[in-house]
Amino acid sequence: MNTFLRVVELWVPDPTRMRLEFGGGLYDEGLSAFKAVSEELHFGYDEGLPGKAWASGHPVILTKFTNSYFKRTDQALAAGLTCGVAVPVFAGEFLQAVLVLFCGDDEAHVGAIELWHNDPDVSHEMGLVDGYYGTADMFEFNSRHTKFPRGFGLPGRTWKAGLPLIIKDLHDAKGFLRWEDAAKIGINFGVGVPYRTGMDQTWVLTFLSARATPIARRFEIWIPNETRSALVFRAGDCSAQTDLAALYAEKSIARGEGSIGGAWATGMPALNNELAHDGSVAGLEACTSGLSRIVALPVIGNFGLDAVLAWYL
Repeated sequence: MNTFLRVVELWVPDPTRMRLEFGGGLYDEGLSAFKAVSEELHFGYDEGLPGKAWASGHPVILTKFTNSYFKRTDQALAAGLTCGVAVPVFAGEFLQAVLVLFCGDDEAHVGAIELWHNDPDVSHEMGLVDGYYGTADMFEFNSRHTKFPRGFGLPGRTWKAGLPLIIKDLHDAKGFLRWEDAAKIGINFGVGVPYRTGMDQTWVLTFLSARATPIARRFEIWIPNETRSALVFRAGDCSAQTDLAALYAEKSIARGEGSIGGAWATGMPALNNELAHDGSVAGLEACTSGLSRIVALPVIGNFGLDAVLAWYL
């Protein structure tokens, strides 16, 4: 099963904190040449996709590499990569890391990745900044002409919740306002990820996919318990139809435990391509299901960690 996400990279400040250097990555088979080029690169402030996210202070989506500020266009096109998203992770005003995701598709793949934004000085609604839709032209057209009030649709509901949000079976979900357009092209699953800046502006990343060609093989959302002594499972979805809520009932992840607990302890995204050595209950259960790679993204609010979004490739 091919996933929509083909590459995940972590870019971290070098010892001078003036440039970003390669901090690890997960790559699909056949992408060794792209990886080799990435490992040797550095990005300054506002340079390339990682540097652009650093300078802007919010997620950035790039849907066309050619004739852009992107630095690896030839290698990306040769590898079949079609879209890049960079998510900066800050501790206050100081950059911790930039997580970069690359998508690829083919004619059989159905999916989309979108970036939405609200500026409260301009509008009470959230509008599309940009998105990658592959061959879904009509869905793209309608999305570009749709705005969402707080609490409506996947972007608006994610905005209101302030937490990552998963919507399954979109054709039956009244909370997904574009369900008719989505159903026509087979999209039936969505994940929303909120991102707030210090200026009270809100951004939401949305990942939309079909069951047969998922964004990732499994998504999980973990949040601190009431005493903030451990992380507990909040929601998830697995392409193998595993009942994750039952799997993780009465179970938790300690601070610093495995990739998910590590993202909480450090405030840094965590990448792991050997889940057998993860050590947490999530890593153990994923290995049992035949999964081997995880990405854990901390979602940080005004008062510390709000959630960890984990996805498995």
